[in-house]
This record gives sequence, C-alpha cells and structure tokens, in this order.
Amino acid sequence: MKALVALLLAGLPAIAAAQPGLQALAVTTGADGTQTWSVTLQILAVMTALTLLPAVLLAMTSFTRFIIVLAILRQALGTAQTPSSQVLVGLALFMTFFVMTPVIDRVFTDAVQPYLAEQIDVGEALSRAETPVREFMLAQTREPDLQLFATIGRHDGFDSAAAIPFSILVPSFVTSELKTAFQIGFLVFIPFLIIDLVVASVLMSMGMMMLSPLIISLPFKIMLFVLIDGWGLIVGTLVSSFYV
Repeated sequence: MKALVALLLAGLPAIAAAQPGLQALAVTTGADGTQTWSVTLQILAVMTALTLLPAVLLAMTSFTRFIIVLAILRQALGTAQTPSSQVLVGLALFMTFFVMTPVIDRVFTDAVQPYLAEQIDVGEALSRAETPVREFMLAQTREPDLQLFATIGRHDGFDSAAAIPFSILVPSFVTSELKTAFQIGFLVFIPFLIIDLVVASVLMSMGMMMLSPLIISLPFKIMLFVLIDGWGLIVGTLVSSFYV
C-alpha cells in the first residue's frame, strides 16, 4: 500500500506537467468573435437543462391547462382516485406532445439540426429555438396579463412581440393558462353539479337525509358522461382550444 502511494506521489509532477489546465472546460473564441464551448461544457449545459425540464413543461407548454381541467373533471365526477393521478398526468402529457408537435418540429428543423451539423453555434441555436416557442405562448396569452407584468416590471411598452422578454412572457402565459383552465373547468363542473342538486333534493323530499347523495348521483353522472362520449368531448375541446 505504501509503495502504491509513493508511486502515485512520484507521478503527480509528470501528470501536472502534461496537463497544465483543464482543456475539457474550455471556451474557444473564433476569429469572428464567436465562442465555441467544449464538449464537457455542452454536456453540462444539457444535463442542467434536463433538470429544469419539469418547470419548462409546466410553464411554457399546454400541460398546465390539460392537467387542471382533467383534475376538475375527476372532482366533478366524484370518483375520488379514479382515474388515478398517473393516468391523468400521462393523458395530459401525450396531449401536450400532440399540441406541441408543430413547435417541436420547428425547433428541431431550425435550431437542432443546423447545430448538430455544426452550421451554427449554441447561441444562434438558442435564438432560433426561441422564436416558435415565443409565437406559441403569445398566441395563448391575454393582453391584460402582458400589461400587468409589464407594468410590474416597469416597462412602458414593446416595439414588437420579439422585444418582449421571457421574464414577462412566461408568467403572463402561465396566468392566462390558469384562467382558461378554470373557465373550462367551471363549464365542465356545472352539469354534474346539477345532477348532485337534483339527487339531494329528491332524497331530502323522501326523508332520506342520512343517505349520502354522492352514492346515488355517482352512477347517474358516470352514465351521463359515457352516453355523451365525455372523454372524447373533453379531450377534443381541450386540444382544439389551441387551434382557434
């Protein structure tokens, strides 16, 4: 053991002389002023981006609207944990992929492919990828929400949509999505609420006040939801709401 430690200590000067710096963590500046990151830094940036993926999924896609409406629907049906949270999240996730496919295709064509072909650098790739995402969020963002966050951020106005920073666009988009999701959820909740009120009134008129109305109304709500093809209507309405 001592011989191994001595051998390592003896070899340290040679290793230090051969490796004067960490070349794997280097940023090379080209003749035109552009900077190229080393592979290690690029991998580090990708891994960091992956840790932020859940936040990006919630804040910059249609996932928020889908999962809120589906959760309100389950509450309106009164089926407790059916469908389970995993099923609702999975459905919302694949609906999000369906809606975001045009945006993802544009990002891949305009930014990812040229970057992988080494035609553009990282900065240019990020700039190109930003455009379709910005257009998607602006199409779903209400003007009052943009004005609200612009006022809070002390911005007088913007010359164009491209001039709106993401620090204002993202919270405005999320706020608009929350408003839209609760509006749709309210409309979904009303028919089931009427069934609950009717069943509760009938039970009370019959003197069955000790019997929970939810036990009686649940089969009627499920029957109504199945007869009108509720899942098709809900999913179709949510997806089509992004194409209006």
